Amino acid sequence: MDATAIDHVNLRIPADGLDAAVGFYRDALGFDVENRDLFESGEKPFISVRLTPASVIHLRPAEDFEPPAETAFDHVAIEFAHDIDELCDHLEAAGVEIDRRLEPLGATGVAPAVYVTDPFGYTLELKAAPDAD
Repeated sequence: MDATAIDHVNLRIPADGLDAAVGFYRDALGFDVENRDLFESGEKPFISVRLTPASVIHLRPAEDFEPPAETAFDHVAIEFAHDIDELCDHLEAAGVEIDRRLEPLGATGVAPAVYVTDPFGYTLELKAAPDAD
């Protein structure tokens, strides 16, 4: 089997977390949020955060939401076409706290990254492109 990419990740959020999700993923990080109208009309059980033309994070509000535990979830890594200083400047301007900075090995090699936590306890690794620095 020859996989070509990760299409989507499905994350649960609190039932009342939609506005916080939009505030973080759209307003702070700059991603497009899709399908909110379909969610609100009951046609879809989630909203989508568009990461790239071919990948999304589905955020599924759930009454029985429990924040992620280190034993069940670590992080989602997202590569950006920016250097680490541009990423940090954007996060600072948006008021997003950086939890830590590392240079981890990922699918495209070693590159600088920062880690942030979304409003629901999920950790995101925001990784500079390997050749961006």
